[in-house]
Amino acid sequence: MPLLDAKNVTKRFGGLTAVDDLTFSIEEGAIVSIIGPNGAGKTTFFNCITGFYQIDEGDIIFDGRSAKGRAPDQIAHMGISRTYQNIRLFSAMSALENILVGMEPRLHSSWLGAVFRLPGTVHEEENALAEARELLNFVGLGGKGDILARNLPYGDQRRLEIARALASKPKLLLLDEPTAGMNPRETAETTHFIKMLRDELGITILLIEHDMRVVMGISEDITVLDYGQKIAKGDPAQIQSNPRVIEAYLGRGAAASATIQVSS
Repeated sequence: MPLLDAKNVTKRFGGLTAVDDLTFSIEEGAIVSIIGPNGAGKTTFFNCITGFYQIDEGDIIFDGRSAKGRAPDQIAHMGISRTYQNIRLFSAMSALENILVGMEPRLHSSWLGAVFRLPGTVHEEENALAEARELLNFVGLGGKGDILARNLPYGDQRRLEIARALASKPKLLLLDEPTAGMNPRETAETTHFIKMLRDELGITILLIEHDMRVVMGISEDITVLDYGQKIAKGDPAQIQSNPRVIEAYLGRGAAASATIQVSS
């Protein structure tokens, strides 16, 4: 059984069909990319998976349970976490505090315990702080826990957002353009880091990415969307030479003689 199995998913906004009868699945432990031109429906599909949008038709099965109709916090509790195309950190909070916020789906203390400093609450808070510091070290931000998120360099903010997503210990991590705005060195480091997340933590990775060098270098399987529909699915070599994919990116007439370029 796939870890995530989306069946005939459709999402409309008035007369616009942003995701059109999309069937998609990802196996546990895989690194899979969704690509496509701007406006193809990629982020809309992410928003459907994570409950920010409720789908109009179809179903989304995660880890054997339907996610349809569930709110974002409920889906986070199921084991799905994400980052965003535009960084959405709590800018006035420290790096450590941002990670602690990400732990909320798996913490159990009540407000009563927090007010009266009950032993169970104090113990959980101490463990959470220790885990948050370990997570900062893991993503390469050790020693920066007290720095406000807005004062971190851009690449560090991207890493912090991933760390916050990891704080809930997800089974599936959705990365929306994780290398956007990065220079070549930062892109290479982030690509290696994403592979490490799967290899060392066993997390299944689904990403949207426009940098074809990243997509082709990291993905075991690629799904291509255009106008909300799936137009291709395959490994990097198959996608690179697929005429429908080339046409979607380069326009009509290009597919006869071109391949998607991944070299700089």
